[in-house]
Amino acid sequence: MIRVAAVADMHTGPDSAGTLAPLLTGLADEADVLLLAGDLTRSGKPAEAEILVAELAGAGVPIVAVLGNHDYHTDQTAEVAAIFKDAGIHVLDRSSVVLDLTGQRVAIAGTKGFGGGYGAALADDFGESEMKGWIRHAETEAEALEDVLSALVGDVRIVLLHYSPTVETLDGERLELYPFLGNSMLGEAIDRSGADLVLHGHAHHGSPAGTTPGGVPVRNVAQSVIRRPYVVFTIEREDEASPRRSLRRRRGNDLTDGDASASDRERERGSRRPRWMRRGTRIDDQDPPRRKGRRR
Repeated sequence: MIRVAAVADMHTGPDSAGTLAPLLTGLADEADVLLLAGDLTRSGKPAEAEILVAELAGAGVPIVAVLGNHDYHTDQTAEVAAIFKDAGIHVLDRSSVVLDLTGQRVAIAGTKGFGGGYGAALADDFGESEMKGWIRHAETEAEALEDVLSALVGDVRIVLLHYSPTVETLDGERLELYPFLGNSMLGEAIDRSGADLVLHGHAHHGSPAGTTPGGVPVRNVAQSVIRRPYVVFTIEREDEASPRRSLRRRRGNDLTDGDASASDRERERGSRRPRWMRRGTRIDDQDPPRRKGRRR
């Protein structure tokens, strides 16, 4: 059994000093690891990162994080990430870490993700260079996540994102915001590679629980959604089949892919199916997820 504490969208600023540390005093008794799903700082300033590091110093458990859009705002992500790493926090950016927790290997793949939309409303790399750059960045994030996750070996596999891989955890947000809150390519990448749990933030008014199209549990741990300093998930793994590895079907030459028709790309997306999912793994939320529904 693995106990995972998680939170996102802490938005640490000058007025945050001294507010979080007292709320983490019992964390080590409740959880084996703390995962931070982005927007750790208010505007991506190193001074804000220093404040958060001081608040987390007494957590007493390993900490793994990804950055969010707020952490990129002042273009000082390298400095911010270095501050977290120097404090012993694992910062994932199209990368992974494997932790030995309670005798099990907990493998965590993490990246920020990006927007783009979902399903038939997923944006395409057509038109202005700005539009193509937007969706190609989203594609690169999803492809990198799949590459990392496909190579990851562990008893429990967790995906840590900032942007959402499914619309189910966006319920409660304005529909117009969906393309800026995540994209379905992330969910497809997860389904092709397999995972036990996906955590994300960013959707401040979304819903706490959902799944990828292939059925992998997804949890929105934005602080405004969980309404507490952190939430704890228990992962219990029973007997399961080993994952089947298969070569990933890629597009052709990336340099000429921009000439491919939108219909060809849509057919390729539509042909993708989950190739593996864990069986016999149970995710227990600390509290039952709230009923879905748009807030009034």
